[in-house]
Amino acid sequence: MFNLSRLILSTVLCLAASVSAQAETFTFTAIPDADASRLQERFDKVADYLSAELGVEVKYIPVKSYAAAITAFKNNQVQLAWFGGLSGVQARRLVVNSEAIAQGYEDQLFKTYFIAHHSTGLTEADAFPADIQGKTFTFGSKGSTSGRLMPEFHIREQFNMAPEQAFARVGFSGDHSQTIAQVQAGAYQVGAVNYQVWETELASGKIDPSKVSVIWRTPTYPDYQWTIRGDVDARYGDNFKARVTQALLNMTDPDLLASFPRQSFIPASNQDYAPIENTAQAIGLLD
Repeated sequence: MFNLSRLILSTVLCLAASVSAQAETFTFTAIPDADASRLQERFDKVADYLSAELGVEVKYIPVKSYAAAITAFKNNQVQLAWFGGLSGVQARRLVVNSEAIAQGYEDQLFKTYFIAHHSTGLTEADAFPADIQGKTFTFGSKGSTSGRLMPEFHIREQFNMAPEQAFARVGFSGDHSQTIAQVQAGAYQVGAVNYQVWETELASGKIDPSKVSVIWRTPTYPDYQWTIRGDVDARYGDNFKARVTQALLNMTDPDLLASFPRQSFIPASNQDYAPIENTAQAIGLLD
């Protein structure tokens, strides 16, 4: 009788633990690369979608900076994140067994636009715009792939010097929307911006082409991706990582995809981002 009681108690405890694990909220974040209200709307929709697909509560947690997104991932405050190429590399270096699991179709061949205020007289060309030297220049966030890493790489390659030496003044706007706004207003003469944000804001009428325009488009590179912690199966149940991956790959709602904007999500791996890691190491952005 005693053994039976212990068996019953053990079974109840196991069931309780299982229910507790299933009830635990799955959280994710995203780098703040654009207007906060737009990000909140986009990722609240993603949370609702994932909740329905995974059968657990899913919550989006906004952060104030790229560094904060990486820290939240490192500290297990979030288990999944929508990172840029550089921030994803940085995060995965800090969390053992974390993996890039999905990227937008467009993220295989991402690019940066160099933009200029009309007063510079600069116009679009196929070659790197060497005439930007000596002007004022703004990047996006210090941790941005499209707004800092790749443009800085091309600037160093062209001028054989750091941006601070190549330009009269260098700034970091914080996000791509602010980069566009600052160049359009003339606060900076030239800037580097995520092409997707530019195209989205141009289509929505937020850009005045008479004041600011694209002057150069970089060669393509891999960028944004969903990265997940390696311990999610232990925390949320067997095959949870595979289920999250499949849910992202199965995201087909046109409205949801348009908010990124991406035409679809496709499989990704850590190795896909080796070019980003190598570039970051080459210009001293990784330890």
